Amino acid sequence: MPSKVDDLSSVEQTDWTGHVSWRDRAASAVILRHEVVTTATLAGVATLAAVLRLWRLDAVGYNSDEVVYAGQAAAITGVDDLAPYFPVFRAHPLLFQAVLSLFYRFDTADVVGRAVSAGFGVATVLLVFLLGRSLYDRRVGLVAALLMAVMPYHVVVSRQVLLDGPTTFFSTLTIYLLGRFGMSQRPVWLYAAGGAMGLTLLSKETSVLLIGSAYAFLALTGDLRLRLRDGIASLGIAVGMFAIYPLTPVLAGAPKTGNAYLVWQLFRRPNHGWSFYFTEVPVAIGIGVVAVALLGVWVLRSRRTWRETLLYSTIVVPIVFFELWPVKGFQYLLPIAPPLAVLAARTIVQAPAVRGWGTKTAVVLTTLVAVPTALASWDAIQPPQGSTFLAGTGGVPGGREAGRWIARNTPGGSQMITIGPSMANIVEYYGLRQANGLAVSPNPLHRNPAYDPVPNPDLEVRSNNVQYLVWDAYSAGRSPFFERKLLSYVDRYNGRAVHTETTSVRTSDGQLATEPVIVVYQVHP
Repeated sequence: MPSKVDDLSSVEQTDWTGHVSWRDRAASAVILRHEVVTTATLAGVATLAAVLRLWRLDAVGYNSDEVVYAGQAAAITGVDDLAPYFPVFRAHPLLFQAVLSLFYRFDTADVVGRAVSAGFGVATVLLVFLLGRSLYDRRVGLVAALLMAVMPYHVVVSRQVLLDGPTTFFSTLTIYLLGRFGMSQRPVWLYAAGGAMGLTLLSKETSVLLIGSAYAFLALTGDLRLRLRDGIASLGIAVGMFAIYPLTPVLAGAPKTGNAYLVWQLFRRPNHGWSFYFTEVPVAIGIGVVAVALLGVWVLRSRRTWRETLLYSTIVVPIVFFELWPVKGFQYLLPIAPPLAVLAARTIVQAPAVRGWGTKTAVVLTTLVAVPTALASWDAIQPPQGSTFLAGTGGVPGGREAGRWIARNTPGGSQMITIGPSMANIVEYYGLRQANGLAVSPNPLHRNPAYDPVPNPDLEVRSNNVQYLVWDAYSAGRSPFFERKLLSYVDRYNGRAVHTETTSVRTSDGQLATEPVIVVYQVHP
């Protein structure tokens, strides 16, 4: 049907005096109305995104990865208490930690670090709108932003002090700029994409996969006018910016840090089976989002353009790499979430038009996909209960409380042994006491170079170098062998439980019960 603007085609655009015609005024009014509706809707989506990422943000303390990045930011800021335990140069690039350190100059509370990460998350939702609108139209942009706002995968990760949230922000910016290059074919957009890619690499080094995605997109899109020198210049900008990462520790006198970490990553044992991503990530993204995106690949196949090639490339390359890579972290695939949300939104908006179903069908589809996804996010952000959890999905119940008890009630200079390095990190961050994990391998190829092994725990306790042993249910579930080993030292050296943190768990009959999750033992030689 013709629009209201088209209905005014019989009206002259200007009269002989040069005044604006009724047609132009009507067109301007329609455009203004669309912009107002779009802005108001986007503001509502952004508000929803902020609520899901800030609700009870500080209910549970940091997990192991969070304390490492927060500790690095604190060390950059100059927090003397944490500097001995968390050196500035540890494993990954420091862009996010450097940004976080600016806020830590005012307050190092947990909620501050997580709020900064959540800010990147909300900004990513807005970028997804720009991506969807620039590739397709404002309706696709709004639906994509809504799906991103309520997506459990992005909500959960962006509520934590992790590198993956900021990395996803900059990778989405890179995809957006590559899309602008695809539309205009002006080299300036390709150069800008190179700069954004450099920031992505400085957020997390594994995002080097984005270079592979960009190459796949440009190689598979034959109708783009790409001069070789422009491609080389864009890549040079990205690589030049990333060079800051290896050069910084060299200039600071710590050249071996990055090399040792790289060797460890290359020789790490697999931590999950091959099916991990296929069972965990689609549920976290939302089965509805994944299903609709895949449906669109088939239903809209006749409308495939370079736009879909761009989105497919940024999804397939990371999936293939991390499926082959032995180490599989829950949050590693987060950068595929924005292009997946745009593909799902494209299906929701365009498929009904292709089938002649009308716009109401698009509204119904949006509701059917977004509402269950939002409910899943709401459930995911509630404080966890129980003594098991998947790494990367949230904080550690009882960890902050146990660490602060240690800081208040143990002598300065006390040393502790934990089951694994994860709890050792938490003890050091909140308890400000030296801690080492039994599970840390003495073989340099099989351990994170940031951690020191405990070659002879018996000798350490007998020599009174170690005064406390810390048991936790989370590490015990992952490393039962080292749990038994730690408890054997508790028995052998007259261990006495001096502090216990508990959590509520639901039993098989539906009743709530209290279960210990962290126990601090004092031992005597």
